[in-house]
Amino acid sequence: MQRLTAIFIAVCVILIAASVGALGYLVFRLSGTESAVAALAVMTALALYNVVSARLRDRDRIGDQIADLSRGTADLARQVAELGRRVNAMETQEAARRSRTQSDTLAAEIGELGGLVKELAEAVASHDIRLTQIGAAPSVVPVLTPGPQVAAVAQVAPVVPLSAVVEKVEAEKQPEAAKPAAAPVAAAPTEVSSVKAPEPPVEPELAATGPLRGKSADEIAAIIKGALEGKRIDLYLQPVVTLPQRKVRYYEAMTRLRMEDGTLILPSDFLAHAEKAGLIASIDNMQLFRCVQVLRRLLLKNREIGLFCNVSLATLNDAEIFRQFFDFLEANRALGSSLTLEFTQSALRSMGPIEQESLAGLIALGYRFSMDQVTDLRIGPRDLSDLGVRFVKVPAQLLLSKTGGSADIHAADLSDLLGRHGITLITERIETEAVVVDLLDYDVRFGQGFLFSPPRPVRADALQGVPATPAERPATETSLGAAARAAI
Repeated sequence: MQRLTAIFIAVCVILIAASVGALGYLVFRLSGTESAVAALAVMTALALYNVVSARLRDRDRIGDQIADLSRGTADLARQVAELGRRVNAMETQEAARRSRTQSDTLAAEIGELGGLVKELAEAVASHDIRLTQIGAAPSVVPVLTPGPQVAAVAQVAPVVPLSAVVEKVEAEKQPEAAKPAAAPVAAAPTEVSSVKAPEPPVEPELAATGPLRGKSADEIAAIIKGALEGKRIDLYLQPVVTLPQRKVRYYEAMTRLRMEDGTLILPSDFLAHAEKAGLIASIDNMQLFRCVQVLRRLLLKNREIGLFCNVSLATLNDAEIFRQFFDFLEANRALGSSLTLEFTQSALRSMGPIEQESLAGLIALGYRFSMDQVTDLRIGPRDLSDLGVRFVKVPAQLLLSKTGGSADIHAADLSDLLGRHGITLITERIETEAVVVDLLDYDVRFGQGFLFSPPRPVRADALQGVPATPAERPATETSLGAAARAAI
């Protein structure tokens, strides 16, 4: 239709221009050239007018369309906002309903617990009153002799035996029908027995294993303290490799103690005893100092290498040790991206406000954390990420097991779940090639275990000239980082 209109307009313009040229030639006696020029001018003017008028009409039409589109968009935005408001209201109502349901359930359970506690308190109070009455009564035990007349003979005892008190309380608790009828009472013992106060429970001693087997707790504590004072603490490194390329990406630092005769003591044999003796913080401090020395040498060869250093919860609780620990890490904060502090799963779960505040200070310095010795897969990635944990080490057998230690998520999805929160999954204790093949189906990118390499000792020249602990720095140095750099 628009094409026909354009053709009609063009024909009309040509006819009008031809008419003007003919009128000038016939009526006004213009020459043929002048008449043609006049006709061409009229035709050009009419064409321009038609183009301008068409553009104006198109502009008005497009403006109307844009206005309609704007109104439609505004209506759509209002509808979307209304839908969002309704969805939020529904979510709020559902959350409130769930909260009320949970609150009612908790209130009912708390009410039941309160009733049970009240009954228990009443029973304990009743027993306490009975025991008090029995203890306050004179200790006279009648002796009954057979015959028609029963003669009561009083036999005085300064203290009532505890067994007799318990039997009497139990007899009072029995119903009347259950009590025996008129049984003769045996004579009380003539010897006086004293009731001893219950002794406080004795804390069981830790079982000594390995080279420490057969030694007492004091002897083990002396051995550990002697190793600290004699600087007989060796550092071992075990690589963490990429899968399936098996390229070394990180190292984990492990500590071994040496006895005076050169016998090595593994961490599983001495850590519990060191923690009980209050020496674990000093071991951590010495290990950290040596880890920094080794890491500096490793970074000279490979700038992408990283090192895991184990830290115990006692180090965060010891104010004096942690101050030295923090000062040393602050002096070496340039290594924050390469040095990862490692805590056990039980330690992270048992951290209180003091430990979390200590972790926050280390996070401010740029350090990251790792979680190892995982016993179950009930892992909260968001909570770990908030604590600054960037690595999680899971044993291969736990990850490949069917139960996963009562996991909240399937083991095959664990790597992806941790990755969404910025946490890298590392599988440790890999000992066979078959385990590596199975782990590839779980999207595991890093592995550690004896299959790749056992822990190997650090050469003595890497630690030559290094003070045993940060506390042994010279008094003239302003930071432990200066001593570390001077040792290299």
